[in-house]
Amino acid sequence: MMIDFVPDETLYPFESRWFDSSAGRVHYVDEGFGPPILFCHGSPTWSFLYRHIVAGLRDRYRCIAVDNLGFGLSERPESFDYRIAEHSTVLGELIDHLQLDGFVVMGHDWGGPIGLSAATERAGRVRGIVLGNTVFWPIEPLANRAFSAIMSSGPMQRRILGQNLLVERFLLGELGGTLTEAEADHYRQVQPTERSRRGLAVMPREIRAARPLLDRLARDVPALLGHKPALAVWGMRDIVFRPGTCIPRIRAAFADLDVVELPRAGHFVQEYAPDEIVSAIARRFP
Repeated sequence: MMIDFVPDETLYPFESRWFDSSAGRVHYVDEGFGPPILFCHGSPTWSFLYRHIVAGLRDRYRCIAVDNLGFGLSERPESFDYRIAEHSTVLGELIDHLQLDGFVVMGHDWGGPIGLSAATERAGRVRGIVLGNTVFWPIEPLANRAFSAIMSSGPMQRRILGQNLLVERFLLGELGGTLTEAEADHYRQVQPTERSRRGLAVMPREIRAARPLLDRLARDVPALLGHKPALAVWGMRDIVFRPGTCIPRIRAAFADLDVVELPRAGHFVQEYAPDEIVSAIARRFP
């Protein structure tokens, strides 16, 4: 299943590109020239989340932003199970297809584990890491695990599929007046039907089910990537990945880390503070 939605070129002024992965057709943008940066989104977003950052960096970097299968403009394969490990496998195929070398990977939300899992398997080709409100270790807080259990229940799964709950309540509910109505519609209209939202419905379960992958990343990220230059850009008002818990864990994993605190930003940092993130990346990876 493909999505018919066509982004407004004034909001998403990029050429769509496609990659036929082993699991389905992946949409991505590949803008600009220079050192490559790979942008990885989480749930319930897509590459649209990075539009301001890509536009701000493509004059000096090659900016690649991918839509995970089941998200954005990518295919919704019936046979794909939409788990984090499988998303990472597909991302790795794209990295190899594009022959990326000396690349920076940025991950947000589930894009952190997806991007880092692919990066640890290609550590010799990674230049650096950017993390924005994400984790790469098992998610233990009771509130997060309770959210996982509740959102995985039958009634809430029906609301995710039938009412687009994750987009309407958790994304647009947080961003409020930060987005124009047209921008909000770009998040809504790429998930237009129950069938198209199957990938969204899996994500809450992965908070608990992805533990084997997160256990591996907790070991492999410091061991294989911990010596790489790293940057954390953190929304300090995030109640999902709280800075007081997450930033010290990231500091412990990376020997060469810069932290940029974004005091007015919540979870979706790219919407709150794109200019600050552009500047931070340009400073860290000149």
